[in-house]
Amino acid sequence: MASPNVAGEAASATLAGLLDSPEIGRLIADLEATRWTGRPGYPIRTMVGLALAKSLYAVPTWTKTVALVREHWALQRALDCEGNVPSVYACYRFAEKLRKHGSMLERCIDSVVEGLRSKLPSYGRDLSIDASDMPAYANGQRYVSKGGKERKRFSDPDATWGHRSAVSTRKGGGFYGYRVHAAVCSTTGLPVAWTVETAKAHESRFVAGLLDAAKRRGIMAATAAMDKGYDVGPVYENCAERDCLPVIPLRETGAVKAGKHLPPTCSHGIWKFGGSDRKRGASKWRCPTGECRPASTWIEAHRLHPLVPRETKRWKGLYRKRASVEREFGRLKNEWALLPLRVRGLERVRLHADLTVLAKLSCTLARARAVSKPQPRGGRCARPPPG
Repeated sequence: MASPNVAGEAASATLAGLLDSPEIGRLIADLEATRWTGRPGYPIRTMVGLALAKSLYAVPTWTKTVALVREHWALQRALDCEGNVPSVYACYRFAEKLRKHGSMLERCIDSVVEGLRSKLPSYGRDLSIDASDMPAYANGQRYVSKGGKERKRFSDPDATWGHRSAVSTRKGGGFYGYRVHAAVCSTTGLPVAWTVETAKAHESRFVAGLLDAAKRRGIMAATAAMDKGYDVGPVYENCAERDCLPVIPLRETGAVKAGKHLPPTCSHGIWKFGGSDRKRGASKWRCPTGECRPASTWIEAHRLHPLVPRETKRWKGLYRKRASVEREFGRLKNEWALLPLRVRGLERVRLHADLTVLAKLSCTLARARAVSKPQPRGGRCARPPPG
């Protein structure tokens, strides 16, 4: 019985289509231009295709990817390497080349995101931001032995200790590794911006960078939904500077316990939300009966009183969509081989994440283009006219 992680028969045709796309083709041309001396080596198109096939078939290592291509004639044909499959060591050298020319890979990702924006108008309008753990490819035991001293040397020296919450298959607690921080479109569930950092770095520090990366790719996010871990002052300030409305539940701080986050009240009852003014940076609240003088008041936007009040239906609807980032983490980890990590070092892990997301976004763009492609009159199976 085939594994559910192995792609179907059409994956080789999908891979050939990706390599023929203008975005991947531009990356291949840019990398070809870096060859100036020495042996020509394997074709760049073949090596880029191997990097994409690694995620398409959810294979965690280069060794298994090369072994798969050697036994898969359709993949060899798609990669133009029939009878001459690159070695594992060639893949290692190509990965080093991609790290050296990371700006070319970044431009390729930007162009794919631009293509998705043109095909999916709602892509990136509302974002969901979160971080997820990526255990390192190293010994994760914190102590040398039970009750013994703490381990000092690890096979992955770039990774650090962090904390993760419990899920159905494991307990929460400390882990050794990295975190992937991502901004995902709440509507389409597709990544917009992402970065990989060590596990000890707090997630709230990277909101500004994710929003800036999305803006650089032409995406002006209107809202950003985050969990309670982002309920700190700098996150609200970063969102306000970028004209993005934060959607974050409150932590039980002293001000919250004192009820300072509640709407204004009077003898006529609780005041009603009357709209927000982004330029003014304040929300309007009205007396429920209009008998008070003045009958309305403006409250400056801050952590306790955001421009999208937590009592409104809009806030609840936006925060409900925050689960899209959790689902996308699960898909990337289990269906696109983001985990388990089989590389060590922060730069290698970042390249691995970039290639994984690039494969996911490129496949989505190819499907969007296929759907929008005009069909011949009479349907897909229409017969040609006589004569």
